[in-house]
Amino acid sequence: MGREPIRVTRSVSLDPDEIELRVSRSSGPGGQHANKAATRVEAVFDVEASPSLSPAQKRRVVAKAGPVLRAVAQDERSQARNRELAVERLVAKLAEALRVERRRVATRPSAAARERRLAEKRRRAGVKRNRAQPEAE
Repeated sequence: MGREPIRVTRSVSLDPDEIELRVSRSSGPGGQHANKAATRVEAVFDVEASPSLSPAQKRRVVAKAGPVLRAVAQDERSQARNRELAVERLVAKLAEALRVERRRVATRPSAAARERRLAEKRRRAGVKRNRAQPEAE
């Protein structure tokens, strides 16, 4: 990972120094390598302390994902590859939290859609009516 900014969205780029990387020993199988090498990487991003985000963006991220974003990678044997994976996952979480939901525009069903719905209701009523027990004499 170079020193160039990390692109999150079209309008947001992070300085790599804003992401704290912690390394530790990976869990799970792996024999002697896993027992010795610190290949697990945790990427931590403090939303409130970030100068890259505007106050409105910070509020949106805190509301959706919380004040601190974390991503962990221990998939690979290489610490460098796990570092890349952790940062990618963190950036994906941040991008998702920054995404603004589009407002729904209320629409009315068309006359044809209403007629189809009512015709289906009549058909189902007939099916249920025919399912009834015959009357005893």
